[in-house]
Amino acid sequence: MMPSIFLSHGSPMLPLTDAPARDFLVGLAASLPHPTAIVVASAHWETAHPEVNAVVQNDTIHDFSGFPPALYQMRYPAPGDAALAGRIQNLLQTAGLTCAIDRVRGLDHGAWCPLMLAYPAADIPVLQVSVQTHLGTAHHVHLGAALAPLRAEGVLVIGSGSWTHDLRRFRGQAIDAPEPPDVIAFSAWMDRALVENRLDDLIDYRRLAPHAAAEHPTEEHLLPLYVALGAAGVTPKATRIHTSASYGILRMDAYSFA
Repeated sequence: MMPSIFLSHGSPMLPLTDAPARDFLVGLAASLPHPTAIVVASAHWETAHPEVNAVVQNDTIHDFSGFPPALYQMRYPAPGDAALAGRIQNLLQTAGLTCAIDRVRGLDHGAWCPLMLAYPAADIPVLQVSVQTHLGTAHHVHLGAALAPLRAEGVLVIGSGSWTHDLRRFRGQAIDAPEPPDVIAFSAWMDRALVENRLDDLIDYRRLAPHAAAEHPTEEHLLPLYVALGAAGVTPKATRIHTSASYGILRMDAYSFA
């Protein structure tokens, strides 16, 4: 049985940056069974209702600006899987969710940046599912739960976002800047809630977790966590598999759910 995974994908520069999170991703595949396919719920694909992409080969979407030319030359041409996209659509519809199929969209950097480090050969089929930020945490647990049967088929379900994501404090920060107290407090609360499987508290994190609105002024970068959590089933066991920080305010934590 495949675990489901939450990854913090950080800055688009991560593939070109010497950082603990990059080293972690480079070694990630060795710690997992080899997947038959990978399904990524990325913070960078927001839609009104769930969608899944179905292409022959994924384009690499450079959905950012102002970075060095070397970053725009990177490509991750992983194959798609139209049959699996249809299965995902059926799973979501069976769970009472609508699901459209996008036959054009490739992979945004929330998918290809971590995957090109973990699975550099780009030979495993990769699909993306979208997030619906306006529908909140419980919706994304439900979405993830609909994907749970895929884990028994060798599919790796990944939620790709950011453990903290207050970019208002990003500029001028050194990559090794110390973490502010609010980042530490929020991260500690979320970790404890996950380890103790306090699902109701996690769904209501915006009210209960310290500094939640500061660490996530908007929720799209945390919602992939809830997809991964939902995909782990009714009583998920959460294990933190990485923790580090970039620029002080971007925690790069990752979790495995089994």
